[in-house]
Amino acid sequence: MEYSESLIMWSIAIAVFVGTLILTWDCRRRGAPLPPGPKPWPVLGNLPHLGTKPHQSLAAMARKYGPLMYLRMGSVDVVVAGSSSVASHFLKTHDVNFSSRPPNSGARYIAYNYRDLVFAPYGPRWRALRKICALHLFSPKAVDDSSSLREDELRRLAAAFAGSDQTAVDLAQALNAATTNALARVLLGKRIFGEDDLHYARVFKEMVVELMVLAGAFNVGDFVPWLHWADPQGIVRKMKALHRRFDQFFDQLIEDHADSSTTSDLLSVLIKMKRDGTAVDGVYITDIEIKALLLNLFTAGTDTSSSTTEWAMAELIRHPEILTRVQRELDSVVGRDRFVTESDIPDLHYLQAVVKETFRLHPSTPLSLPRMAAESCEIDGYRVPKNSTLLVNVWAIGRDPEVWTDPLEFRPERFLPGGEAADVDVRGNDFEVIPFGAGRRICAGVALGLRAVQFMTASLVHGFDWTLPEGQVSEKLDMEEAYGLTLQRAVPLKVKPRPRLAPHVYNNKPI
Repeated sequence: MEYSESLIMWSIAIAVFVGTLILTWDCRRRGAPLPPGPKPWPVLGNLPHLGTKPHQSLAAMARKYGPLMYLRMGSVDVVVAGSSSVASHFLKTHDVNFSSRPPNSGARYIAYNYRDLVFAPYGPRWRALRKICALHLFSPKAVDDSSSLREDELRRLAAAFAGSDQTAVDLAQALNAATTNALARVLLGKRIFGEDDLHYARVFKEMVVELMVLAGAFNVGDFVPWLHWADPQGIVRKMKALHRRFDQFFDQLIEDHADSSTTSDLLSVLIKMKRDGTAVDGVYITDIEIKALLLNLFTAGTDTSSSTTEWAMAELIRHPEILTRVQRELDSVVGRDRFVTESDIPDLHYLQAVVKETFRLHPSTPLSLPRMAAESCEIDGYRVPKNSTLLVNVWAIGRDPEVWTDPLEFRPERFLPGGEAADVDVRGNDFEVIPFGAGRRICAGVALGLRAVQFMTASLVHGFDWTLPEGQVSEKLDMEEAYGLTLQRAVPLKVKPRPRLAPHVYNNKPI
């Protein structure tokens, strides 16, 4: 009797369970479907489909499955936007819903457990840090006030190149040191690399690149939680080691700055806020916030600009007729008896087009920093589940053949009056080119980043003629990419500069 009752109860339970599954499936079938995408593998899902260059792999998949794709990475729902129209739905129409970041190891182990600006959840801390940066670094006035520092660093660089006897220089390393020094003078009130600190500058550049590679990696433990402890790729171990190196670096900067008499640089402002217990929108600044903010600024604020400028120079060397046209414009506007300044940029229309075309083909962040859906929503007739991770393939959007004529060709004229993209803005207003992102989580330093790339490119093109080392020809210049949070060149650009301005221009007088 007891056996029969147990059998009946089990039968009822199974029937209810199966019925619930059928009902749930039927409701989902009758509701909006998930976006299309490749069939996932067991356990790992679609992670193996990403390959070593996820932005390229996802672009190839989008050609088969469409500009809105669904991937299952381990236990995480992921949606990928691969066209400007789809990206605008996420970053404009549904921007509030996608304003936070998903959990990830980079934010936890490198970025001070989400207490920085880049990875902080959308909320009071993020708003407070962004407000501080906007006031002291990224406002139009702050950008203009710091222009003389950037101009001085580029004059120093030009003087060094002019005295290099036309030996090949590592452009990426040189640009990164100049960019870091210019930013350090705003943040710390002093340079951190001297002309003789090439080894130190190279080590710092390597640290920044390693951070970008690790932070951009798809860590299996983030998508398959029960594998997190094992760290099968060794990524977490490397993150912790790199964090310790950066943390020691920032501790030393703060210690050295604690008794500084300067008050105008950002670090002095932050230290004073900490000492005085000053809150910004209810958020108090501690050493952790200070170091997390310095980490953001000394990495994202330097490597993105220097890497993009390196790509611009590579494209110009590959296209000598375009390089000549930029030089003619600079000679017409600036002449050859002085160095170009940031105030000249508004009159350099073709140079601006060159920079826009570089952002289109070589966006500093090929896959946007991930966002997370606070609630489920519907995009283009497809269901996006709650807590889904959103990836915007900025690289693919800039190369979309549905939008761009000859999308793989480097053609700045498309951004000039009469061109197909004459009115396209790269500051997040037009989704055909969004190198800085868009919406609430757009890069806080978009104005400074754009200005820096324009000015560095103008300075290099105006000040020098460029040739490749012996045995290399411009038509076959290696343009292979190395994937990371930022888009690096697989082979650093090494070039030989030959001065083209009046000799006295290179007699640098540091300010």
